[in-house]
Amino acid sequence: MPEPLTVIYNDTCPICSREVDMYRRLSQKGDVQMGFEGLSACDLARFDLTPETAAKRFHVLKDGKLVSGIPAFALLWDDLPRMRWMAKVVRLPVICPIVNALYDYVLAPALYQMHLRRQARGAP
Repeated sequence: MPEPLTVIYNDTCPICSREVDMYRRLSQKGDVQMGFEGLSACDLARFDLTPETAAKRFHVLKDGKLVSGIPAFALLWDDLPRMRWMAKVVRLPVICPIVNALYDYVLAPALYQMHLRRQARGAP
């Protein structure tokens, strides 16, 4: 039997935490086995991540394979009954390159810059 998907996320990011809390609630409501590992309390070396690489992107571990970015979101959404349609949409040939570029070049860098500013202020 495959291992449950594990979400690896920046738990010091208020935006990330709210989103992952929603995923956690959906997994519990749908009785979906899923793990959640916040960067501030997990052993990143276990996932072959550094604090910097981990904070730059959203990651999931699925069947022993670390996946990041939109493909990671799609794997997560595949497991959540109310979110499966989103996984299908982001994989559509016309949509896939657009959402990947948006995440890779706009959203992830913006969230990472916010993370760096929080760290510079001494926030967790």
